[in-house]
Amino acid sequence: MRTSFGKTSEGAEVEMVFLEKGDLSCGILTYGGVLQNLYVPDSSGFDVDVVLGYENVIDYETRSGRMGAIIGRFANRIAEGRFELDGKTYELSRNRGPDHIHGGNKGFDKRIWNIEGSSESSVTLSLQSADGEEGYPGNMDVRVKYTLGDSGLTMDYLAHSDRDTVCNLTNHSYFNLNGHGNGTVEDHHVMINSDRHTVFGERSLPTGEIASVEGTPLDLREPRAIGTRMRRYGGFDNNYLLDDIMAAKVKGPKTGIEMDVVTDCPAIQFYTANGLKEMEGKDGARYGKWSGLCLETQYCPDSPNHPEFPSAVLRKGDEYRHRTSYIFNLE
Repeated sequence: MRTSFGKTSEGAEVEMVFLEKGDLSCGILTYGGVLQNLYVPDSSGFDVDVVLGYENVIDYETRSGRMGAIIGRFANRIAEGRFELDGKTYELSRNRGPDHIHGGNKGFDKRIWNIEGSSESSVTLSLQSADGEEGYPGNMDVRVKYTLGDSGLTMDYLAHSDRDTVCNLTNHSYFNLNGHGNGTVEDHHVMINSDRHTVFGERSLPTGEIASVEGTPLDLREPRAIGTRMRRYGGFDNNYLLDDIMAAKVKGPKTGIEMDVVTDCPAIQFYTANGLKEMEGKDGARYGKWSGLCLETQYCPDSPNHPEFPSAVLRKGDEYRHRTSYIFNLE
């Protein structure tokens, strides 16, 4: 089902597509490809909305967080807004101090996506990104398909370019498995199936070193309540290398809802909303620091400047294709 979600500040129409499958339902916006809501039954059979979001388009335009949006062309940071490809240096927009983050000043999260097709349980969104947009080379065609299954939500990402370029797409949903307005995620139990992380230095940029999580606060190979580590170290905003499609598991103890993250992406960024500002979200909920957690499946941050990381280069004529699923179950 499609319905109006209002207009942008420039007067562009935004639609919401409602998907339903079994006990699950969700709403997808054409603005930013945003996952605006995702309802999952808890251990008592009550439907819980497990993603943070806003009530109207203007809030998505003006407030922080990129909540629920598709991020591109390049998720995460690129140092100094610059990278070299085949001997040519490309200068990108710089929207986080001297650096480029999440696609720039008008990344995919701030674009109106086209609805290519939809059914009761799926929708395919498309976008054309022009050569030179935010400094990136190549005309790029992008498609993202959201499919709601009996047990979870799958996102299929597809992109092509007519020039060699870089591509790194993800979804920036903030999850709170106790319910989107139900406090912080400090009581959540988290497992990240990785024994390696990219070490960060200045401005949260990777140094290039890939280190073991052994003996560090980043070791989440066994499910752990994350609150103590969040309070001690200021929260998580870390990139992990993945060797298995089973990337992460999260549990909200108040609802009993568990979520598995399954992906073929080479890395995952774990972020606990450390910088989220105090604000009102949908349904009058109060959001702020640590109100949700992001599990952004992607390539490594600043990978165009680090040949030691998995390559995010998309060659002319090649296909960027990745899949991520968020699978729900009860304890």
